[in-house]
Parts: sequence; structure tokens; C-alpha cells
Amino acid sequence: MTTFDVIAFDADDTLWHSESLYAAAQEEYRRLLAAYAETEVIDRVLHKTEMRNLPAYGYGVKGFALSMIEAALELSQHQISGSEVQQVLDLAKRMLSTEVELLEGVAEVVAQLAETYPLMLITKGDLAHQEAKIEQSGLKPYFRSIEIVTDKTPQSYAALLARHHIEPLRFLMIGNSLRSDILPVLEIGGQAVHVPYAITWAHEHVDVPPDQQGRYHELERIGQLPALVEQLNH
Repeated sequence: MTTFDVIAFDADDTLWHSESLYAAAQEEYRRLLAAYAETEVIDRVLHKTEMRNLPAYGYGVKGFALSMIEAALELSQHQISGSEVQQVLDLAKRMLSTEVELLEGVAEVVAQLAETYPLMLITKGDLAHQEAKIEQSGLKPYFRSIEIVTDKTPQSYAALLARHHIEPLRFLMIGNSLRSDILPVLEIGGQAVHVPYAITWAHEHVDVPPDQQGRYHELERIGQLPALVEQLNH
């Protein structure tokens, strides 16, 4: 008997690159707005705008694009030109059309674990864009179920597990974000594996409470995951 009924994966920056795409876009955005403000001010206003808009726009490129336009209006004191706004929109379109690039070792790990465990993919963001990335990744056949959620909270995880009749203690979540993938799962009694990504959105920086360490695991790279799962089974 295995320890886990289901092993679940986050998608962005756990299975494929995402944050580096946003980082490159933000660098281009800084150049576009350089005539209106210093880099530090641009970053601060854009981040503040994103945080304010999350409840309305949610996560993903489309919400990011709207926040970039809103922040540009504020930074330029509404002096930004129509052609400059078009450049922001073109930047967002390029982000949406960028091909999926799997992280090193992902294809092998997912295929190996799928031989023994039911796998689930849990991601948040724009529905159409996330569905397109899942199709492009080539990983879709390995997942028994795919869940695209508005946000990842203890309540959303609990509802998801209840719908699939999964006991939290027999649920293992793998992700790069402590805020979204790890802490909510630990809070409802599940187990979680943190695989940090080289770049992390400031919004995702949190600490793991000491009393959660027993069900919390951290790996340097996803290629180490099968060995950890095997260890946990014994």
C-alpha cells in the first residue's frame, strides 16, 4: 500500500518556466516607461497595482497586462501615448504566445510517478491560457485530473480534495510557491514538497511555521522527487 492516494503538481515554475517570462516582460516594461519614472518607482507602482487588482483580475498574463496599463497611466500622469499602450498590449500578446518550456527533469519524473500514483495538476490563472500551456507541455496524458482554480487557499484545497474523496493526510502537493502550493496544503493536514524556482514573485515570499516541518519537505530540484516519495513510503 502506498502512502499517497494522489500526488499533485503545481504547473507554473514547477513543471515549466513562467516567472522568468514575467521577469523578461517587466524588464521590457521598465524600458518602455523609463521616460516617465525611475526603475524602482516603476516596480513599486506596478507591484502595488497588481496586488490591488488581484481580487478583480485574478492571476495570469491578462490581469498582468491590465495592471501594466493602469500602472503606466499613473506613472505617466495619464500622458502615455496610444502607441505606448499598444506596446504594452503587444508585450502581453507575446507572453501569451510563448511556447512552453519544461523544467529540467520534469518529463521523466512525471512519467515515472504516473506509473504508480494517480497524478493531479492544480494550477491557477487564466483558464484559456493555462489550458493552452497544459496542451503544449505534452504532460496532459499523465494526469488523471486537472484543476484550474481562481486561487489556492486552504478552503479551495479542502473543497477540491472533498470533491475527489481524498484524505488530506494521503495527499502530496509539489510546488514552487510556499504561499500558494505549500502552506495551504499543510494547513488542511496534507503533505507538501517545496521545489524552489530561481525567481520568485515577491507576493509569494512567506516562511514555513516550525510546527509544520513534519509534513513539509524541500528539494533542490524536481529530479529528486521520486527518491523522496520512495523514502516517505517506507
